[in-house]
Amino acid sequence: MSKIAELFGYAAGNSTLNWSDVVSAQQCPYLNKRCYKIRKSEPGISIGSCTVLYGKPPIPIIICPTRLIERRQIFTDCLHLLTQHEPGNELHMVSEVSIPGGSVDYFLVSVMGGKVVDFVGIEIQTLDTTGTVWPERQRLIRELGLLRADDVENSNKGFGINWKMTAKTILIQLHHKVKTFEHVNKKIVLVVQDSLFAYMSKEFQFAHLKSPARIGDSIHLHAYRITRQEGGDFRLNMADRFGTDAEGIAMCLGLQAEARVELEQMISSLQAKISAATVFTPV
Repeated sequence: MSKIAELFGYAAGNSTLNWSDVVSAQQCPYLNKRCYKIRKSEPGISIGSCTVLYGKPPIPIIICPTRLIERRQIFTDCLHLLTQHEPGNELHMVSEVSIPGGSVDYFLVSVMGGKVVDFVGIEIQTLDTTGTVWPERQRLIRELGLLRADDVENSNKGFGINWKMTAKTILIQLHHKVKTFEHVNKKIVLVVQDSLFAYMSKEFQFAHLKSPARIGDSIHLHAYRITRQEGGDFRLNMADRFGTDAEGIAMCLGLQAEARVELEQMISSLQAKISAATVFTPV
């Protein structure tokens, strides 16, 4: 049985779908456009695997960052960190903004009269895989009746989950970026699946993190749980919120880094990107 739990945003066990149409369309329901995860050898084919089953007993592990923006809930859960946001202001969701220390995945921005008045940075991180999930994806396609058995690649190669590298990399990047946000008195949020957060808590020094997070914390860690619903599909829900600051992240890693940027520079970068297309609309 295939270890793919979700394909193109739908639970693999959903028998109400016309899977032929879903696979042919190659659409990501979270971006409302074609899935950007393509085969290098066949760029016309989107892989579409959002979530896999892994471990003993197997649990759903999200491997595509876009999967985390279901219902735009992760952005709604950051609204309280826009402390200068007022009724009447527009909300914008701006992606991929470069700051010292790297690029931030998203900014939730409060805009009044076309001017940025407040913002919160949002980083999303899912687990990286080792090996390839393609054979598992093709097994699912066969199980759905869309491939003959002899069309499936006879590969014994499985995939793994790169827990350690994923966790360490995001913490190092976060430590670089949180200094920038602290300098301009703004907040940054890391969004992860609860299973990744549990691993990080076990492997790094997380005992000093506070739950629930406080408004004054410069960095917030939002952990989400993915659970199967009555109809068979999966849904994301908040599992817990933790908070700390740059010093707290340094305690996790024992690292020192400096990142500084003027508030005006960050606002200028955001200002250049907001438009009618970036207006945040909850789904």
